[in-house]
Amino acid sequence: MPDRRYPRTARVNELVREVLAEELERLSDPRLGFVTLTGVDVTGDLRQATVWYSVLDLPGYIKDADPSEVHQDTADALRAITGYLKSVLGRQVRLKYTPDLIFREDPAMTQVDRLERIIRELHAGEPEIRE
Repeated sequence: MPDRRYPRTARVNELVREVLAEELERLSDPRLGFVTLTGVDVTGDLRQATVWYSVLDLPGYIKDADPSEVHQDTADALRAITGYLKSVLGRQVRLKYTPDLIFREDPAMTQVDRLERIIRELHAGEPEIRE
């Protein structure tokens, strides 16, 4: 029996995120190497799901790659496999409707990266403190 204290949409959000994340791990597209699904927001009628993701840019992972190109390549790869992921979701999750998937880069993760860069730059000239 499902836990009624946990709203249905929250359960569906988490289920969709888990299924999609597992499927992304199985795919061999190198553009999806460091993508993480950070959350899913399914509409109340279950017809649309916004899938939030973040991309980890590791300097030197892709030789001479511009971070903006890595982000764009990931967005393009996700757009290209949206139909496939929707069909996987439809087979694995029993819902009245299989939601249309819309991928959006998680702005919170971009802000965290930006703040970390600023902090590193501020502390770059300071001597290291040892305890």
